[in-house]
Amino acid sequence: MTVSLAQIRKTRGEVFTAGCPTRVVLDHVMSKWGVLVLLALSEGTHRWGELRREVDGISEKMLASTLRTLEADGLVRRRSYPEVPPRVEYALTPLGDELMERMLPLMGWVADHADAIVSR
Repeated sequence: MTVSLAQIRKTRGEVFTAGCPTRVVLDHVMSKWGVLVLLALSEGTHRWGELRREVDGISEKMLASTLRTLEADGLVRRRSYPEVPPRVEYALTPLGDELMERMLPLMGWVADHADAIVSR
């Protein structure tokens, strides 16, 4: 599915205006940690510790904040089990899956070109 800027402008002309809600979504989804957490969850359900190990360098505070934001946005589902010790799992929602269908090709491009871009 290819979408042009002209189509976006025609259907959502306010995308470049300061008050457009797309800016909030972009801030949440395209932040460094948001992207990496979503990528990790695109492989399936993860527990807290698994996500912390998978997303190398993220602090506990930032992981908690990122997960709360993505959950509030409806992209991540948090499931808590009444066990001792408590078990909490995170997974993408259908909306999160739809987002990752589009984001994974972009991340493939970034991975393919990152070395060349950074070395300039």
